[in-house]
Formats: sequence, C-alpha cells, structure tokens
Amino acid sequence: MLKEKLQNYHVILASKSPRRQQFFKDLDIDFTIQLKEVEEIYSKELKETEITDFLADLKSKAFTDLQENDLLITSDTIVWLKGKALGKPKNHEDAFDMLRNLSGNTHKVITSISIKNKSFQKIINDVTTVSFKELSGEEINYYINNYKPFDKAGAYGIQEWIGFIAIDNIQGSYFNVVGLPVHKLYKELMEL
Repeated sequence: MLKEKLQNYHVILASKSPRRQQFFKDLDIDFTIQLKEVEEIYSKELKETEITDFLADLKSKAFTDLQENDLLITSDTIVWLKGKALGKPKNHEDAFDMLRNLSGNTHKVITSISIKNKSFQKIINDVTTVSFKELSGEEINYYINNYKPFDKAGAYGIQEWIGFIAIDNIQGSYFNVVGLPVHKLYKELMEL
C-alpha cells in the first residue's frame, strides 16, 4: 500500500540502524539510505519528547540539498529513567551501569520521527513504558558479552535475550522499543 502511495517520492531514510532499515523493508517502502554525521548535542533543559523531537529535527537539518520529490525521514530514540536520558552506551562499563539502573525499575522509551521535504516538515513521537525485573550482575554481563548492545539506547534490545528474560510489563508500542513506532509512521505516510 505504501509503495503506491509514495511512488512519486524518493524516500530517504537517514539511519544506520539495521532495525529501522528492516522496518522500512517490511512496510514495503522503496527507499535509499543516506547518512550525514551530526553531533547529537542538546540543551540540558530539554526533557523526554523534547529531546527526541530536537534530535530528529537536528538530523534532518544536515540535509540542505533536498530535491522537490525527496522525502527525508530521520529519527531518534532515548530511554528516559528517573528524570534522565540514556542514550547509547560508550563501552561495557557504561552498558553495565545503564542495565543495573534499569534493573527493577520502570522507564520510558521515547522515539521521534521527522518527515520532511522541501515544503513541509512534521515531527511525531511515541512513548512506551517498560518495566524490568531485578537483574543479577551475571545476567547483565552475559547479555553485554553475547549481544554487544552498544548501538542501542539504554543498552538493550527488547527483541533480544534480555527482552525475553527481563521485561515484566510493557505499555505502548513494542515496535517503538525496537526503534520505530511503525504504526504512527505508517499513518503519517498514508496521509501525505
């Protein structure tokens, strides 16, 4: 359905996330991948969706040469825990600390998507609440050593081993936690 709807657009996905790329394939969207390096720095005054909205927009601003039929999609995901944003871990120790903090707690996974062309831009977001059981240090180390979650906000992938054993409850979109609220993206693209 989307393939026909978007046939007059050149859809550009600005994401190196293999999960987001797979979502686009699964939605049957013809797209190209274009990446531009962006320093993801934001004001400490920003909270929750303000952060991801800002970063999705910031990533879109790197594309200054959009053509008339280009449709650029950028996105950003954070984990929000106890009033603080968790991005991607820098190393094993950072990943361990993140997972130790998520253990036994409830957090939010927040994703924003910017849909932009030469004449318009729309930014949408989604929030999913996720509760973790208590994790042992052994479980955390096992996950980090075997799954290397260094490209994932909050140092985990819900679709991996840790999601099977650690998640007690989820309220909202599972796919948002994987990295893209595809139901909201689909709705916006169908309304173009």
